[in-house]
Amino acid sequence: MKQYTFEPLDKEFASKIDAGDIIVAGENFGSGSSREQAPLVLKALGVSAVVAKSFARIFFRNAINIGLPVLICKEIYDNVDNQDTVEIDLQQGSIRNQKTNDKFTSTKLPAHVMKILEAGGLIEFLNKK
Repeated sequence: MKQYTFEPLDKEFASKIDAGDIIVAGENFGSGSSREQAPLVLKALGVSAVVAKSFARIFFRNAINIGLPVLICKEIYDNVDNQDTVEIDLQQGSIRNQKTNDKFTSTKLPAHVMKILEAGGLIEFLNKK
């Protein structure tokens, strides 16, 4: 499924992703996706996080459950360009555009969500208990 990621928007999207890339998106990211395959495909491509103005609730939860960090930041979408490098501090809820040195505040994920992400997802988290 990886090769078809965002195909209607950019037929070559999957081939452009490098491990560790971060997707910056607009409103209601993940809308229309009720299964965990959508965040799983992003994770399989090597995407390390998604930062968006807002998320579809089920996508947000599915991403956390499979260990893909998702952060809400209303300002960043309009303040980064394609191929800019951004640095995320999940613990602090901060994001920095390395090209412009602009800093943004994102939602700070609760401690219990951070534990799930640190474990690699919900199943791994529960298996460690």
